Amino acid sequence: MRDKAIVERTFASINSLFCQYVAGYTGSDVTRRGSDPAAEAVWTLAQLQDLLDEWIICWQQRPHEGLRNPYMPGRTLSPNESYAIAVARAGYLPVALSAEDYIELLPVVWRAINDYGVKIDYRTYDSPDLNRLRRQPSGMTAKQDLWEVHYDPYDVSRVWVRRSDTRRWIEATWTHLPMVRAPFADFTWRHARQLLADQGKDDTSETAVAQVLAKLLRRSGKPPAGSARVLARTRAAIEAPSRPALPPPPAVETEDHGGDNEEIPVTPFGVFNPLEEEGKPLW
Repeated sequence: MRDKAIVERTFASINSLFCQYVAGYTGSDVTRRGSDPAAEAVWTLAQLQDLLDEWIICWQQRPHEGLRNPYMPGRTLSPNESYAIAVARAGYLPVALSAEDYIELLPVVWRAINDYGVKIDYRTYDSPDLNRLRRQPSGMTAKQDLWEVHYDPYDVSRVWVRRSDTRRWIEATWTHLPMVRAPFADFTWRHARQLLADQGKDDTSETAVAQVLAKLLRRSGKPPAGSARVLARTRAAIEAPSRPALPPPPAVETEDHGGDNEEIPVTPFGVFNPLEEEGKPLW
């Protein structure tokens, strides 16, 4: 955990230099909270992300006392300057994040794969690709032989189950998705359950919650009390950039019984060569 102190200090800087100036800031405890922060929360998630992106751009240009170079000991460097010096000395290899990387960064829960599929918060997910894994142990004894399941909190219409043998992902879709026909977030689902509970009905019934959710997302008139903000957050989540698609599974290799195999040309990535920069110093 060598990076823990660095990460915690970065979070503290974000909190003190950015978060506390945003409308609706609740503070780290009740003594640092405004009188009514909920009434001040006027930003959607997409707008808040844009504000954070702009702040990060300024942060990357801001000199930091902890960033110094042995060849320039009297000068404090910004994160961008420090990175430029490191790249000039060591080079870089550009690698784009894949769909698997995106899924890897999502929240994880551990679940059993039953005959009906996987259940998370009273939602059932299933896929034909789960057939061989039903009622089977995952081999993860530290997790009671449960299976690793990743989900996107802003689109819980599907989840991803990791196979323990190939480590590849299986995408499982919510079984009641045809009833709703629209993506929705985890907080939208919880709000639909609350509306059902307020009516004195069973909020653990998946079909009943799906019906309330469908009416909530398709409602053209005035939404139920307390639903306007949830619907606005849901629309903002839907408008966010979509996740990349998983690549198809690898084709099964077959024996070649003669015939010419056509070679496909491969264009490699260019690699930064610091030696080519001699005579052209950065500073």
